Amino acid sequence: MPTHYSGPPQEIQALNAFINLIRAADSISAKINTALSDYGLTETQFGVLESLFHLGSLCQKALADKLLKSNGNITMVIDNLEKQELVLRQRDSRDRRYITIHLTPKGQSLMEKIFPAHVGRITTLMGVLNPEEQEALRQLCRKLGKHAQELCPETLR
Repeated sequence: MPTHYSGPPQEIQALNAFINLIRAADSISAKINTALSDYGLTETQFGVLESLFHLGSLCQKALADKLLKSNGNITMVIDNLEKQELVLRQRDSRDRRYITIHLTPKGQSLMEKIFPAHVGRITTLMGVLNPEEQEALRQLCRKLGKHAQELCPETLR
């Protein structure tokens, strides 16, 4: 459904594109979250597990940066994953301030079990787009993300 805003055409077009982007992302996230909830995981928890599964052990700040989450939020996510015995925090023996997050054997086993189905769901959800459209979407999303990061907060007030 397009916006009911009656401003200049450039603003209407931007609003409509934004609304459609958010609705599509929300619809896809809802499907993914439903599947992840079967395993007691949130999307962010899965993101942590997926990062560790593919990249190996990481420090907490690297995880926060990768997932675009605050350090406070990622701490809570890791706390919950630790309670489920899916990850383990380990302090560096030389610098106790430095904490590395590792997948536990239970976390590794869970990811080996659920990741193939996750990829299948993503492939199905994205299957409405042909490979060229998927690549164009990837490039456009990257361009939008970079632009948003480069803008000063004052520009958007």
